[in-house]
Amino acid sequence: MLQYLVKRLLLMIPTLFGVAVLIFLLLRVVPGDVVEARYLTQGSQFQSQELMNLERKKLGLDQPIWKQFAGWMGGVLRLDFGTSMWTGSPISEEIRLRFALSLELALLATVVATLLAVPLGILAAVKQDSWIDYAVRVFSIAGLAMPSFWLGILMILAMLIFFKWLPPMVFTPIWVNPWDNLAQLIWPALAVGYRYSAVATRMMRSSMLEVLREDYIRTARAKGLWLKLILSRHAMKNAMLPVITVIGLEFAFLLGGLVVTEQVFNLNGLGLLFVEAISHRDYTLTQALVLIVASVFILINFATDIAYAWLDPRIRYR
Repeated sequence: MLQYLVKRLLLMIPTLFGVAVLIFLLLRVVPGDVVEARYLTQGSQFQSQELMNLERKKLGLDQPIWKQFAGWMGGVLRLDFGTSMWTGSPISEEIRLRFALSLELALLATVVATLLAVPLGILAAVKQDSWIDYAVRVFSIAGLAMPSFWLGILMILAMLIFFKWLPPMVFTPIWVNPWDNLAQLIWPALAVGYRYSAVATRMMRSSMLEVLREDYIRTARAKGLWLKLILSRHAMKNAMLPVITVIGLEFAFLLGGLVVTEQVFNLNGLGLLFVEAISHRDYTLTQALVLIVASVFILINFATDIAYAWLDPRIRYR
């Protein structure tokens, strides 16, 4: 197992470096350069060539591209992404304020999705073509059909109409006041978690049905083993492999992809910061956000591989 982990860790290094190179180059292939794209549309004071050159020098765009990349990578290794062109504050500070919110929301939504998807998927597979199976399938299809932000709006209206109560509108860190924190984040977590549990539920059902038709499951049943024992010891681990992939990818997406849901619940997370950075043409902040989200995807992929090796030892031996 240790050899497998070391191998996967070493493979992450060239992957992260390649992602950094790709992000750095893609943000520099815009027509003209970043200064022209940002400032020529914002008033006459920036149309002077002299001021444009000063801005390029401030951003380091007058240096060779390899030198720009080396300086940027050196800052990234120190967790220093530079200064935001939009707010003038350090980018690491801008991201830190929002990353905790997005991370907690993604974790809560993933927990909700897992708690819904795994038992419902197993139940639907065991009770195939029964009314329970049909009810679970309707439940999952409804989750696929309803956008999470629309479900969030319905939840807010229901709480306001029936209970005369609204969740807190100002984010409170969990270490400051756990109750206020959960009172605000549990509702978007339920809305998003239900939406993403639908995909995992259908995947869990299909995977479990495939495993239950295997010869070793029929042999275990023929020996008279209890169904609960067959499911927990023999079927569930093999059926969980594709489900872990779906849950892992959804978790990585949740960190930066909940723009509309964050606006519905008045959450200032990474998704909203992405939109604001692009709308203000803040290429330094956009560059840092894309790198962080891409790094999260790589780390989640690594964690998924570890889970694979734990569930199926044949993977690590190969």
